[in-house]
Amino acid sequence: MHAAKQDALNTISQLPDTADMDEIMYRLYVLDKVRKGQEDVEQGRLTSADDLKHEIDQW
Repeated sequence: MHAAKQDALNTISQLPDTADMDEIMYRLYVLDKVRKGQEDVEQGRLTSADDLKHEIDQW
């Protein structure tokens, strides 16, 4: 089974039976964002805290 599909099924199976569609979608959204963030770190796509502070100062 594809890893993303298995992750989604595992996440859904851990939710209580009372979870509504909004809760399910939110949990899957968060899971997706965490996985993408982990992939970014592995690929070296990072921004240092100092760079972020400098960028914010430009606003």
